Amino acid sequence: MFLALLFPYLLSQFYRAFLAVVAGDLSRDLGLDAAGLASLQAAYLLAFALAQVPVGLALDRFGPRRTLAFGMSAAVVGGVLLALASGLAQGIAAMALVGAGCAPVLMAGFYLIARTYPPARFATMSSLLIGLGSLGDPLSGMPLALAVGTFGWRPTLLGIAGITAASLAYGAVALRDPPRAEAPPGGAISPIAGARQILGIRALWPLFPLALVSYACVIATRGLWIVPYLEGVHGFAGAGLSLSATAMGLAIAAGALLYAPLNRVLRNAKYAAAWGVAVTTVAWLALGLVGASSAALALPLLLLVACFGAPFAMVMAHARSFMPAHLLGQGVTIMNLVFMGGAALGQWLSGHYVRAAQLAEVVPGDIYGRLFTGFGLVLGLTLAIYLLSPRERR
Repeated sequence: MFLALLFPYLLSQFYRAFLAVVAGDLSRDLGLDAAGLASLQAAYLLAFALAQVPVGLALDRFGPRRTLAFGMSAAVVGGVLLALASGLAQGIAAMALVGAGCAPVLMAGFYLIARTYPPARFATMSSLLIGLGSLGDPLSGMPLALAVGTFGWRPTLLGIAGITAASLAYGAVALRDPPRAEAPPGGAISPIAGARQILGIRALWPLFPLALVSYACVIATRGLWIVPYLEGVHGFAGAGLSLSATAMGLAIAAGALLYAPLNRVLRNAKYAAAWGVAVTTVAWLALGLVGASSAALALPLLLLVACFGAPFAMVMAHARSFMPAHLLGQGVTIMNLVFMGGAALGQWLSGHYVRAAQLAEVVPGDIYGRLFTGFGLVLGLTLAIYLLSPRERR
């Protein structure tokens, strides 16, 4: 079961981050500027976020096996369309299909983990899934650059679509749905009532701002800005850029795995998430204020924010402890909607900010210094709100 969940998540992480490496090819062949590239990434994330609503309903009603198979079918179609795209509109439509198709992947995994393992193991197992699956991110770095350099970007993306189809077939055979959880007397009887019940859980409210901002900062940098930042501010080129993008992806994967033992030491997902976000806030501010002075300083800071800046599994485990079993599908997807909606918003806002700053002829060091400082300030504010939340309920 775990491998059938892991392979689709590897691909989901790949699709989420690959644009940074093929940005030059897409800009040339599709006629895109910085805002256009950001629109492609935002289309993936926005479609991913909006699909969480039907995904949550489908998980509770039809089970993870059929929900995942339907989603991955859309991702295959989107991958093929992107490889054949000739302009911005086609690229946006393709990325939206891929994003909607990848939307059920992690939520199906969380659903099966929550229904299969004891609640106390949810954080550990979900961290393992995220950590190993996040290796799909570094695959979109140097390995992708080598494949594109050898075969071209269009044949390479067609190959990735074929691998996605193979993952779909394997999951359809290997996965089995757990028994359906029935609502207790007086429980939610409709999707709207279920969503209202989840949103009415006050313990979740302080978690929403952190979910909205934390991942958005990391994925905007990894997906869009690490290459132009290192190229324009620190003079990186060629293999140095690809290796740096790969290293940041590996740091994201390592961070997801490191959160699991941190959670065991601190004995509560809230404390693990808060510790990691505090470290990340300081790193963002340092990167924004002094990162332009030295590549030897900027690179470790980028790896640090990648490692601890996405406490996805910890915040999800924290939230999951307050959710009723019969609404688990809707609950985890509502949280994921906040994470991915924030990521889409972050891509769109940062893309338009960078484009406006470039038009105003702001030097690259100031463009990205202000961007990273802004990330730190907003993240610090959401951390202060998050600290008001109750502890994870065991």
